[in-house]
Amino acid sequence: MRRATFLASVRSDLLAILTYIADASGDVAVGEAFVTKLRAQCHKLASYEIVIGRARPELRPDIRSFPYMGYVIFFRYVDDRFEVVNILEGHQDIDAFFSGVDSFDPPPPDQD
Repeated sequence: MRRATFLASVRSDLLAILTYIADASGDVAVGEAFVTKLRAQCHKLASYEIVIGRARPELRPDIRSFPYMGYVIFFRYVDDRFEVVNILEGHQDIDAFFSGVDSFDPPPPDQD
């Protein structure tokens, strides 16, 4: 079974998502709960033994995506890892976002 890892960029994405939802709802717990669901979805996707998601060669040759509750999880398969590279709101200009990304940082060693 693959294990999910999260690049440093995902930490920033999740913090931005949490902040946005907390501000919009007026309740930090609502934002925290949604971020917990996003992370759980990433772990669930990692557990699948088949290759999943939509190939996104227009972004990067190895990037795939999977929609979840208005957001898009971007990931790649690296050896035995399901490496989450970004989680973005689905209405963003995804092409423009990825055109500004030169490379992805490796995940911190303590990531689950």
